Amino acid sequence: MTEKPELYTTRLRTFGRRQGYKLKPRQQRLVDNLLPELQIEPSQDGSYLDPSKMFKVPVKQVWFEVGFGGGEHAAAQVENNPDIGLIGCEPFLNGVGSLLTHVDDRNLQDRIRIYGDDARSMLDVMPDDSVERLFLLFPDPWRKRRHAKRRFVGEENLKLVSRVLKSGGEFRVGSDHMPYIDWTLEHLTRHADFEWICEGPKDWRERPADWPPTRYEQKAIRQGKACVYLRFKRK
Repeated sequence: MTEKPELYTTRLRTFGRRQGYKLKPRQQRLVDNLLPELQIEPSQDGSYLDPSKMFKVPVKQVWFEVGFGGGEHAAAQVENNPDIGLIGCEPFLNGVGSLLTHVDDRNLQDRIRIYGDDARSMLDVMPDDSVERLFLLFPDPWRKRRHAKRRFVGEENLKLVSRVLKSGGEFRVGSDHMPYIDWTLEHLTRHADFEWICEGPKDWRERPADWPPTRYEQKAIRQGKACVYLRFKRK
């Protein structure tokens, strides 16, 4: 196992606001009563967490989603894959409330865990080679050039992704913002630890069957925007 990374004391935010509209009554009840059962926190001393002890039932694989938005993708993946446990990170409280609704409706409490803050703090304390899939779906593109350094895809964060992904594991990135796609391809294709899974245009133009849609993707499609689906393998 490699040396544990130093926990960052200050970081540029890769996400925007933390709360929008007031939570609906049901969402607020779930935040008050269900979230405490599912919420996890990084260890205070920076020691690695044990993924096998995070879930109420044994799981064969651990998947990780950075910024799960409304939780549609996270909930669908847990529902469709009964052998996996998923860690979802989302600092936007309304998104957390939305995911909790999906979890409650589908009885997914045993195999999903939530961290309501910056995903990098949780990646810091994940063991080496502990995650089979990592998702970054329709993140804030930080459109202004001066804000590009706030994008999740970058040199430092890719070190974290590379460390926690198992050999052969997948890093999936989806976006409707073409500059972000170009940025992602530039960083990942030149990175020694990743290989782009792509044999032709169909591989990035069409969402794979095992990739559930998100509300942000559906909104982009309704607006007539093209969406791109990128898959990278950890060498």
